[in-house]
Amino acid sequence: MIITPMITKSKVDLIYVAGHRGMVGSALVRHLQSKGYRNLLLKTRVELDLTNQSDVHSFLAKTRPDYIFLAAARVGGIHANNTYRADFIYENLIIETNIIHAAWKAGVKRLLFLGSSCIYPRVCAQPIKEEYLLSGPLEQTNEPYAIAKIAGLKLCESYNCQYGTSYVSVMPTNLYGPKDNYDLQDSHVLPALIRKAHEAKLRGESELTVWGTGAPKREFLHVDDMAEACIFLMENEVRDGVFNVGTGCDVTIRELAETVIHVVGFDGTLTFNTSLPDGTPRKLLNVEKMKELGWEAQIGLEEGIRRTYKDFLNNGGGDNLSREFN
Repeated sequence: MIITPMITKSKVDLIYVAGHRGMVGSALVRHLQSKGYRNLLLKTRVELDLTNQSDVHSFLAKTRPDYIFLAAARVGGIHANNTYRADFIYENLIIETNIIHAAWKAGVKRLLFLGSSCIYPRVCAQPIKEEYLLSGPLEQTNEPYAIAKIAGLKLCESYNCQYGTSYVSVMPTNLYGPKDNYDLQDSHVLPALIRKAHEAKLRGESELTVWGTGAPKREFLHVDDMAEACIFLMENEVRDGVFNVGTGCDVTIRELAETVIHVVGFDGTLTFNTSLPDGTPRKLLNVEKMKELGWEAQIGLEEGIRRTYKDFLNNGGGDNLSREFN
């Protein structure tokens, strides 16, 4: 496939990255800038409240960006999803409906919506194909978030169908990387393991406890690969559809924890708290649609964890341990 530039680099077109301070949004900004795109529209939460419909509509009507990357979302791990169920469905629904509808009214050319692999049924054939959507019950612990993300991709499909827009949806697997959330109450499994292993090393502990049995299998994608995939879809003028984005490989939570403690340098043993939930037994994405377009992930899991741990240390996660990475 011949790649056609998404926009000219003479600042003719305007790109709005919603959620540019988050892990995914900041990666998109870095990679867009590295490719020479300079005409980026960025607003903080203080400058623009995406849950305020009037403000969002006024903003897009005034600025009229040509392209939107919708990376703004309320996100979290099993504990946060299961505890703040109302917040997760409400905030995600209102953000995506505000932006997608306002984008159509403002005549935005192209929009890319960031979803999540949790949209797929809790139990379904592996690896998971895009067409498995809505073929079975969702994982109960994150059902409200999943429903919000399903609504977002259906909004894109519906606006394309009724109004002829070019809105595409991407469903990434578990993401990690720079600017991840390391709060042990709200974070996903990989950043939580990095922090727990680091702190256990600092304290000289002999054991590190992991949630669940360690048996579930998960796929992990470095956020830099995610950003490249999103830009790839826009540059290739892909105008509709749902696309899984992942590595096509998964590991057990035990294997993940073993890799993390190896990278961090924690010498103790792993224990598993089987009284805590495992979540979905397995979640591996079928990524053939992206491969057919010519895109594949480039960052291996151990290398990605090394990069992430280095970023964790360099941004306040570690003290003198940061010297190990200099």
